[in-house]
Amino acid sequence: MIYPQQMKLYFVRHGESEANTRRVISNRESPFGLTALGKKQAIILAAKLKDIPITAVYSSPVLRARETADILSQSLHQPYQVTEALCEYDCGILEEQSGAASWIMHREIAEDWTRNHNYLRKPKGGESFLDIQNRFLPFIETLTHDGLHTNHHVLFVGHGGLFQLMLPLMLTNVDNVFVRSHGIEHTDCVIAEQQPAGLVCLQWGRFKFGNT
Repeated sequence: MIYPQQMKLYFVRHGESEANTRRVISNRESPFGLTALGKKQAIILAAKLKDIPITAVYSSPVLRARETADILSQSLHQPYQVTEALCEYDCGILEEQSGAASWIMHREIAEDWTRNHNYLRKPKGGESFLDIQNRFLPFIETLTHDGLHTNHHVLFVGHGGLFQLMLPLMLTNVDNVFVRSHGIEHTDCVIAEQQPAGLVCLQWGRFKFGNT
């Protein structure tokens, strides 16, 4: 495969975790690591990425992301750096909850952000949309500022909620309607390329754009 001389970014959701199987909202320093399936998913993804010349790897500090990054970095022979910018969003009073009412509120807040642009709303003690944006976007923008004519390939290991909320703000050809219809599964990879008009999504999970 021939890689053009533009920076590429690879946004990867962690593998399946115990928080997912137990249906627990656990986005802070979660004690829940990857399940056996989650580890297998990460190993499969590592094999898919092995021929890509990854130049840097960053990970969320949350355990399920770090365990995924451990597997990927060992396979890619590339150490990773942990950054708070890639944390899943803090759900405040909903953290460590698993009841139906908590999940309904969790979904309602996310929908209020993306459908109604109520960006200041947040669960008590948690983050608002603007809080998330203010830590995530500057981090990515700093890395991509001079990336138009470089062949850097940067891998980010993070979370489905974070990426589904933030990537439509950055990618010129992806919006919230697209994200709601496609989602992002465990170890799905979103590939973006730095082009003159901005960051363009080449692939979202299994969905490929254009001739990519």
